[in-house]
Amino acid sequence: MSVMASRPVLRWAVPGGVVLAVLGAGIATTALRASADTRLPARSAAQLLVDLQTARLDGASGTVIERADLGLPPLAGLLGGNDTQITSLIAGTHTLRVWYSGPDQARIALLAPLGEQDIVHHGTDTWVWNSQDKTATHYKDTDPDKARRAPNAPPGVLPGDVPKTPQEVADRLLAALDPTTAVSTDSSSIVAGHAAYSLVLRPKDAASLVSEVRIAIDGDKHVPTRVEVFAKGYADRAAFEVGFNQISFNRPDPSVFTFNPPPGTKVTEGDEAGKDAAKKQDGTPKPMPDKPGTEPKSAVIGQGWTTVLVTRMPKTDGSAKNDGSAKNDPLAGLQGFMNNLPQVKGAFGSGRVLSSRLFTVLVLADGRILTGAVSQERLMAVANDPAAALK
Repeated sequence: MSVMASRPVLRWAVPGGVVLAVLGAGIATTALRASADTRLPARSAAQLLVDLQTARLDGASGTVIERADLGLPPLAGLLGGNDTQITSLIAGTHTLRVWYSGPDQARIALLAPLGEQDIVHHGTDTWVWNSQDKTATHYKDTDPDKARRAPNAPPGVLPGDVPKTPQEVADRLLAALDPTTAVSTDSSSIVAGHAAYSLVLRPKDAASLVSEVRIAIDGDKHVPTRVEVFAKGYADRAAFEVGFNQISFNRPDPSVFTFNPPPGTKVTEGDEAGKDAAKKQDGTPKPMPDKPGTEPKSAVIGQGWTTVLVTRMPKTDGSAKNDGSAKNDPLAGLQGFMNNLPQVKGAFGSGRVLSSRLFTVLVLADGRILTGAVSQERLMAVANDPAAALK
């Protein structure tokens, strides 16, 4: 079992700070690529896969650089975010600091020019602190096992779909390995001053927008220290990278995991934050569904690297103040953004397309959303599939 699979808290707290992505293609090529001086014992792809699943990490700290170069338009204003929110990891280059000392002690700090956002996990206590907003949210759980899972944070704080470390990215990729993937090795490399093996994953289906994924595996600890995802047509620069710039595998000082809100910080308890997020924008409670089963339907079509997810756009209740602010009504802001994207038509009706180097999103006029690491044409074909009707 993977160290991350057995310790869920690592997927959102430890990873984000324990890994770093490369800043630039030049630096990546010069400093991090394979070197004949690494001199690691030969290991097959199968052996490296086993290493990833059986590795144990007792402690670590380091600097991580995450970079997303997906060719997307600016999304921060659309989503109501800022440069100290974890949600900003979807675009640009970001520096993080991470400390880890077992499943009960982890800390990640997203650094930005105007401040930072920290997630501090210690036993049954978890803090989310934003220095720019001068706010802190505290989560408390008396169940140790439950405390190791990500708390119910307010929307926009802990996005589950944005992998924040090489281990998290590797876990997702390895879980999806099947006959659609060709697995091989490459010459070793140097990552954060440590010799590392190179595991290469390539989609067999030419319809995928992904060209290959390179996972650097520490030669001693056997944990991922860098993951690079390359898009077709961009062999010289990864579309998404996350990896260590500097790392130590020693246990950090226990004081790192003790958080005391600075003077002037507005502190909110997790339960209270959850209630606030469940209210309408005008302050009145949102009505709950009358019965189970009213959640938006979804469907998964295809397999492997060309899988397409079909779901529906959440509906707004129109209660948000109409001041043009995405912060007051993120869904309305998203709709306005989509209306400016290229329009397409077909047997499915009409829709708008958001294209990036690694994925494509097709938003149909009937409310369906299709997403996949495939081309616009592939999504349009899936939109006509009866299995994607969501009826």
